[in-house]
Amino acid sequence: MGHSEMLLAVAGLTPEEIEERTARLTAGDWSDFSPDERVAYRFAHQLTAEPWSVTDEDVRKLTDAFGEFRALDLIWQMAWCNYMTRVADAFQLPLETTNVFEKDERASGEKAKPKRKGSKGKR
Repeated sequence: MGHSEMLLAVAGLTPEEIEERTARLTAGDWSDFSPDERVAYRFAHQLTAEPWSVTDEDVRKLTDAFGEFRALDLIWQMAWCNYMTRVADAFQLPLETTNVFEKDERASGEKAKPKRKGSKGKR
């Protein structure tokens, strides 16, 4: 399961819904999505497959659909995900076998507290 699928599971989609949605997205069948979402999917596909071909007009379409700040956020997230995928592929890192985005439940049912940045665990 990839990170996109993991996030869809955390959002509440069933395994069947995740499979159906990712199959449609992968096949380029975006007809059931809103016009704005289709603009974002086209941009993401273009940025992933042929990043050198992104033009000012492509960015303008994204900005028209989402506004300047949200478009910037989308471009940043798309570029970051592409970067991380390429790094993981270059090092041939395997995908996690469990959903890393689900809350960690302790045996007692107590929710695990996230580690604070910079804190050192006991060894």
